[in-house]
Amino acid sequence: MRASHADRERAVDVLKAGFAEGRLQQPEYEQRIGRAYKAQTHAELQMLVADLPQGPVPQAQFQPQRPVVPATFMPMQMPAPVHSNSSATGALVCGIMTPVTWGLTAIPAVILGHKARAEIRRSGERGDGQAIAGLVLGWLAIGGWALFLLVFILSAAANL
Repeated sequence: MRASHADRERAVDVLKAGFAEGRLQQPEYEQRIGRAYKAQTHAELQMLVADLPQGPVPQAQFQPQRPVVPATFMPMQMPAPVHSNSSATGALVCGIMTPVTWGLTAIPAVILGHKARAEIRRSGERGDGQAIAGLVLGWLAIGGWALFLLVFILSAAANL
């Protein structure tokens, strides 16, 4: 059964009493309080307060009793999946496409690579390797075109 705000507050009151009596250490108290406010069901709340003398949060009559899991084995909140930065993927694709497009995608690869690295530092997303690969391929293509133009200009000047 889903827990209400009042159910969460009752569980927090039990945790506060346990902390005040010295039954919980500060880090465990803070961790349990955080889990209590995020709890979705009565069973989650019961697991948080079952080892304290005030007892568990009342359960509905029709809900089957679940075994109480010690706090050591309680499941941790899984972090949200981290996604790859889309600008980094774009930089890599543009960098790979430079030989096919005769270097036309080199400048977008460099721009997207720098943009992606800034976004990755700010947001913590994945994709830094893709951004660097796009930057390297883009700068290599730009350097190749610059070298080609330099050789062309020098050969044209030598023929005059």
